[in-house]
Amino acid sequence: MNVDHQEIEKFSAIASRWWDLEGEFKPLHQINPLRVDYLIQQITQQARPSQGYPNDILAGKRIVDIGCGGGILAEALVEHGASVTGIDLAQESLTVARLHGLEQGVDVAYHCISAEDFAVQHPGEFDVVTCLEMLEHVPDPSSIIQAAAALAKPDAPVFFSTLNRNPKSYMMAIVGAEYVMNLVPKGTHDYDKFIKPSELMRMIDETDLRINSTMGLHFNPLNREYYLSNRNIDVNYLVFCQK
Repeated sequence: MNVDHQEIEKFSAIASRWWDLEGEFKPLHQINPLRVDYLIQQITQQARPSQGYPNDILAGKRIVDIGCGGGILAEALVEHGASVTGIDLAQESLTVARLHGLEQGVDVAYHCISAEDFAVQHPGEFDVVTCLEMLEHVPDPSSIIQAAAALAKPDAPVFFSTLNRNPKSYMMAIVGAEYVMNLVPKGTHDYDKFIKPSELMRMIDETDLRINSTMGLHFNPLNREYYLSNRNIDVNYLVFCQK
């Protein structure tokens, strides 16, 4: 199975704090509106390039979120009208996700299953596939990308996000985020697992996905706010593909 058990144990140990807005997952809560907005914009441009930016573009769409964790992205997509399935191999995180969904009245179908096995069971069933902040936590990210491609319907949007591997990303994502500003717990990231855009694109090229665009996710240390910009993809970046 394409799983790093140390990664599972690491996230399981803090699973109860997935929805603590001031806890270890605070950065995910802060960037989530940016991620959702980016998804909606790209899907809108693909589906209705001349019809503006409708709020209902996700309504009724079947979305699978690979590596859903505690359900932060999944719940936000449901609030935009989507029918969402979240998959993850950290059972403790899924338990928290289910409980929070019940508390909030947000219906997400969660499954403890690998992306590869889920793709075998549900090939070509989803209108949108997301896999955000997950590829750098598995031994074989190319296997996840292949599974994501297999889950998507023809023409379906597929989104990935991960961390670039270079001196700047090491300084910002590990030294800065983990040790200086304490944005995330120490040991959250393994620099050796960061993925250069050229490597990610090569993995994508081995599937039937085509890359439409990339976007950088940036952090301003002065006001401690995140923002999207395509000026560079030196640290965190998103990739929008289409099957």
